Amino acid sequence: MNNRLKVFRAMHDLTQEQLALELGVTRQTIIAIEKNKYDPSLDLAFKIARYFGVTIEDVFNPDAAARD
Repeated sequence: MNNRLKVFRAMHDLTQEQLALELGVTRQTIIAIEKNKYDPSLDLAFKIARYFGVTIEDVFNPDAAARD
């Protein structure tokens, strides 16, 4: 699953650590999501979308193959 988490984080001028603290996860979790190494739980995906004021589909694309 591809995601635009890094894009949204940059748009809001947030570090990985700042976003992790806001969401109650570790910085390593944010890194893994951004690198498409980890698909977040549905609960975390909703938290991320709500934090940025967008839909889950704006951040995550389940139809796209992960690319590095």
